[in-house]
Amino acid sequence: MRSIAVANQKGGVGKTTTSVNLAVALARAGQDVCLVDLDPQAHATLHAGVQPGLHPLSAYDVLVGGATLAEARVTAAERIHVIPSHIDLSAVEMALANRPGREGILRQRIEADDACQGKGDGVRHDAMIIDCPPSLGLLSLNAMASVDEVLLPLQPHFLALHGLSKLLETMELVADRVNPRLRLLGVVLCMYESATRLANEVARDVEGFFESGRDRHPAWANARVFRTRIRRNIRLAEAPSFGQSIFDYAPDSHGAEDYAALAGEVIQAAVDRREVRRAA
Repeated sequence: MRSIAVANQKGGVGKTTTSVNLAVALARAGQDVCLVDLDPQAHATLHAGVQPGLHPLSAYDVLVGGATLAEARVTAAERIHVIPSHIDLSAVEMALANRPGREGILRQRIEADDACQGKGDGVRHDAMIIDCPPSLGLLSLNAMASVDEVLLPLQPHFLALHGLSKLLETMELVADRVNPRLRLLGVVLCMYESATRLANEVARDVEGFFESGRDRHPAWANARVFRTRIRRNIRLAEAPSFGQSIFDYAPDSHGAEDYAALAGEVIQAAVDRREVRRAA
């Protein structure tokens, strides 16, 4: 199963919008997807059409109470399951303060779920998308310790670049100490306005930064800036209030077009990586 954490410690850059719409785009491409909401605000849960608190178990119960992913899983749509969030997640650091190996709890749950799938039990997923909170605390660390790839949504403002180095430092620490598989899949520019000079300058700066970092830490040395830009689109902002993805709410919008294109790039990235491994 492919696993991707959507992370950025800065809020308002399009993490949840990207998590949900990428998950739905992958499902529309024929993949079975599990969306894990680790943000206590539960916006991804709501965006996917699941009401927080209605299901007896949530991501909090998975991390703190010992619940399995199968027990917490909710069917949101065809090919899409959700591990819902709950406001209780805001207290997870306190609840796990004295738990040894607390940064690896989610990884243990995922591995147990994979083992059940391997025996023919439960729902088999092709991909897992984890929506991280706007911080680099325990919840984001659990996500990074569990996945193979990180997708970084970035708003094309100069201030948004300031937190980039901190996220990369955190990835390096996790890769060195907890999860050597961890790699930065790439950066996707969200709320992009191609007509503005600022957006184009920031895009060039980000591309130049990663081009100059090819000889740096292996966790992000081969990261890409996706060609697809998620254009600023009011339909993307409206869709969550209806509990729908952009593909259900406004299938003819720029937002739907952009996230379908991004999903195509994400799928192709996996194909390219397999070809490189075979060639090696």
